[in-house]
Amino acid sequence: MSILRASMIDTEVKKAGDIILSGGIILYPTDTIWGIGCDATNRESVENIYRIKQRADNKSMLVLVNGIAMLDEYLEEMPLQALEIIKQTGKPTTIIYPGARNLADNLVAPDGSIGIRITFDPFCRKLIEITGKPIVSTSANISGEQSPVAFHKIKASIREQIDYVVNWRQDETTPSTPSTIIKLEEDGTFTTIR
Repeated sequence: MSILRASMIDTEVKKAGDIILSGGIILYPTDTIWGIGCDATNRESVENIYRIKQRADNKSMLVLVNGIAMLDEYLEEMPLQALEIIKQTGKPTTIIYPGARNLADNLVAPDGSIGIRITFDPFCRKLIEITGKPIVSTSANISGEQSPVAFHKIKASIREQIDYVVNWRQDETTPSTPSTIIKLEEDGTFTTIR
């Protein structure tokens, strides 16, 4: 990565990080599609995302972390099967884990589960590192509508409700796709949902 590009990422990470830490909402590029995000431990911020998406708060949203150590902070128990899945997967994979902890209560599904993805995207990793927070990542659309595959497909009505729109990768036109989703049960079995 060039020095100029690295400097641009650092500038955008700092701006987005300040918004996250103040309880605000960001629109940002991830390792999959553009996401609406906030501090995943802040109940009020999470509630604001549900409002923007017009989404029922019993429909959980996923969380990004930057590694196994951080993942462990938000699970009652780290399933060994999850470590195998994470090691073997070659593309962005969200795992729905039983036994969430230390997250905003309105983010966790009624059964106590939570979808978490370890992100390898440089912007997202730096954002998580600078804030020290897990970050909500949910598609930038009204609930039930098609997820936008690029920044220019995000509706103005969504962008207008965001505290900060990240100025990074907005000009990319290659369609992105959501992550694979795997649900892990307490007994160690798992199901691929998407």
